[in-house]
Amino acid sequence: MLLARKNGGVALRKFVPLFLLIFYCSLWICSQDDGVLKIEASVRPEILSGNQDGKIVLKLSLPEGINIVPQPFFSVEFVPRKDIVFAKTILAASDLDLEILKENGKEYFNLDKPIEIPFKVSGEAERGKYRLEGKIKYFACSKEEGWCLKSTSKFFLSFSIRDTSVEKKLSIS
Repeated sequence: MLLARKNGGVALRKFVPLFLLIFYCSLWICSQDDGVLKIEASVRPEILSGNQDGKIVLKLSLPEGINIVPQPFFSVEFVPRKDIVFAKTILAASDLDLEILKENGKEYFNLDKPIEIPFKVSGEAERGKYRLEGKIKYFACSKEEGWCLKSTSKFFLSFSIRDTSVEKKLSIS
């Protein structure tokens, strides 16, 4: 019995580092989803009506010394909704008219100005609170540390749609 316990303890000690490695790797993989890009997302106006135009406003920020580069890709994607109409649900950098700056022969996006993405509320949209989900896929590089990272950052925003029948009644009176 003592021998079995002793051998079992040795086997368990051999696997503890493996379990710890798997655990820390899974934490690292899960944390990669939001990357280095911070996104502040809002809707203008916050309260909309059916058939009204609105804008998604994305303010992007990065840690000092890190830039988002135009190549190999940059895109903003929205989860499709029947009540919100975009010209495209996947927008490339060229669709967004992002300014490209150059420094020492390397290109990167100027993220000083917010990105504005127009949309239209469907005429059939019902009154209520809505949540819109999107993500930005990008390639970030650190010029000082010499690394690049392919990543995705998700964002969510909320807005309201008011009842358009009230507006129609007011305009008729």
